[in-house]
Amino acid sequence: MTIVNIDDMREAARSRLPKLFFDYIDGGSFGETTLAANRRDFDDLVLEQRVLASGRIPDLATTFFGIRHDLPFMLGPVGFLGLYRGRGEMLAARAAAAAGTGFCLSTFSIASIGSLAQAVTGELHFQLYMLDDRGLNEELLAAAAEARVATLFLTVDCTVTGIRERDVRNGFRSATRPTPAMLASMMMRPAWLVDLLRLGLPAVEALEKHPEFGRGALEQAASLSRRMDRTVSWDDVAWLRSRWPGKLVIKGILSRADAALARQAGADAIVVSNHGGRQLDGAPSTISVLPGIIDHVGRDFDVLVDGGIRRGADIVKAIALGASGVLLGRAYAFALAVGGEAGVAQAIDILRTEIAITLALMGLGSIDELKAAGSSVVRRVGGPT
Repeated sequence: MTIVNIDDMREAARSRLPKLFFDYIDGGSFGETTLAANRRDFDDLVLEQRVLASGRIPDLATTFFGIRHDLPFMLGPVGFLGLYRGRGEMLAARAAAAAGTGFCLSTFSIASIGSLAQAVTGELHFQLYMLDDRGLNEELLAAAAEARVATLFLTVDCTVTGIRERDVRNGFRSATRPTPAMLASMMMRPAWLVDLLRLGLPAVEALEKHPEFGRGALEQAASLSRRMDRTVSWDDVAWLRSRWPGKLVIKGILSRADAALARQAGADAIVVSNHGGRQLDGAPSTISVLPGIIDHVGRDFDVLVDGGIRRGADIVKAIALGASGVLLGRAYAFALAVGGEAGVAQAIDILRTEIAITLALMGLGSIDELKAAGSSVVRRVGGPT
């Protein structure tokens, strides 16, 4: 098939991946109403078109986390990229570095942050889930520091895991060994299987010294899910702030009150996120709450957003509503599954082109001009013109 947009990447990934892995990327929790709202609410926003305003090629560079990025988006943390494509984390990070933007490694990854730092040049971030083993949390922090990670993302919306019904049906993160149904599904995707097994049985590198988590990615994924610390509180954020000298980003914020608490706790930035519609079903879309949160915490504080982003115009809308930048998740995970590093590079290029065309048609010459124009260039369908 000819791939011209991110939705094409999604359909190509569906054809290449075993069902349990496609559904793990694609699905949401319970009835998936929040998952759908993330997309729908972007579509309910319209942009202001201006003509004869500028013939310049728009400059897409912008600043967040105190760093000037060539693009207004980065690759956010997505679990188990190395199961979608062999050495997936490395390939995605290399594509991000080549594009002049950042990559964030998830705690739930095949590659460790140490291996990634040795193999990839460019801007690296690390995302931490608080586990119920404080010693292991310290170990992960030490590894991130040794890898010279400048920015740590603490994800805070998973102390209780939403029921992802597709995963329950497929047995992902509950089965510790491949079931006959899983094996049959995998055998139906020979290109994916050969690519993955040429590197040996996938396992979480960060857990090499922890046999209690099991052997192999499936068993380790199930163990990690059970070991999430349900008691994490703002006191733990203070503990983390005292031990992490770099920038600290709190990811998973949906309320104004929590945004304010994050800033008070010493966070350098937040990510407005509902975990891609994978946690509280019935929670609001991220784009719908973004403006109110920014107004509450102030525009001198970095606020990023993720969830439902499939088009360059979505990124433009988010930044017009005040976002400092945007995190991609599914958009690049689909691309990685389809084409490895080249696939991620293609997805980045698709979004780069869409953003540039959108800005040009709005008469804007840069992301900085878009930020200055703000909400004056975006409105809800049916709103005032």
